[in-house]
Amino acid sequence: MGEKILHITNGGVLTSYLSELQIEGEIVTWQEMLCEGPIQEMIHTDDLIAKRSEFLKKFYDIDLDLSKIDFALTQLDNASERYTKVVLWFEYDLFCHINMLAVINLLRQKDIKLPTYLVCSGRVSGSKELKGLAELSSGQLMAHYKNKVRLSDEDLDLATTLWRIYCGIDHNLFKPYIVKTSSFKYMSNCLKAHLERFPDSITGLNVLEANILNIIKEQDIKSKHHLLGYALNYQGFYGYNDLQLERIINNLSPFYIVNENNVQLSRKGHEALLGQRNVAKDFKNNMTFGGVKKLDFQFSKAENKLIKSPLYAD
Repeated sequence: MGEKILHITNGGVLTSYLSELQIEGEIVTWQEMLCEGPIQEMIHTDDLIAKRSEFLKKFYDIDLDLSKIDFALTQLDNASERYTKVVLWFEYDLFCHINMLAVINLLRQKDIKLPTYLVCSGRVSGSKELKGLAELSSGQLMAHYKNKVRLSDEDLDLATTLWRIYCGIDHNLFKPYIVKTSSFKYMSNCLKAHLERFPDSITGLNVLEANILNIIKEQDIKSKHHLLGYALNYQGFYGYNDLQLERIINNLSPFYIVNENNVQLSRKGHEALLGQRNVAKDFKNNMTFGGVKKLDFQFSKAENKLIKSPLYAD
């Protein structure tokens, strides 16, 4: 009996790429963005699907495709009998890592106890920039596949623990795991990036927001579309897509001025970057991260942790 491999990818682009390469096995495409919006520990219950549908419609005007969800879940039914191993294809960034934690927990919740491997892109020999899986050449991608890492029971337990923390209300519990060694080589970077998604306790801007205002300050930005391109290319370990960053840019509108030929910081934008006052309540940023509302906490660089915010979300 030969191997029967179940591949779970981080999106349709990679699924198409693997299909072109005629990789052996069946492919399930994971097409959620669980790094934003409400979530719960049990994955893809009717209650969670309803919450996610409401969130995606409200924040991004996206209609959740229930047929794709049903198809993906059907492929996981009786997986222990139909496959001999599972290969996860997820990237170095926070967007992918939160989805990966969800997938691992879904496999456990479905009692799928197959050898599980991870193909994770990021640093590539000869390149200064971190690379997504779909950005790799076919040779590089197949080399990553050949060198896939088998996840140990300890790795899978870690993923379960981190998912529970993300679904919970105390995200400072992530801190000890930032220095924990595991097969998830970029997890530490992603956990640090997550904590810095909360408003800075001095400025009220999170890292992504401050980065966008600094791009406006330091670069010759011609338009909001030009700004979006910079934000996509220079966002570190977040892995946000264009819809997410476009929403952040629009929410930051009190802090910049769009002229006919350029985009410039407003006075309020300069003051925000200088930390002259906390601006968290000055613009719409009422996002939820897992089990926590963004405005309920701020990140203190001095204490290197989240602290309860004096501000209150809507």
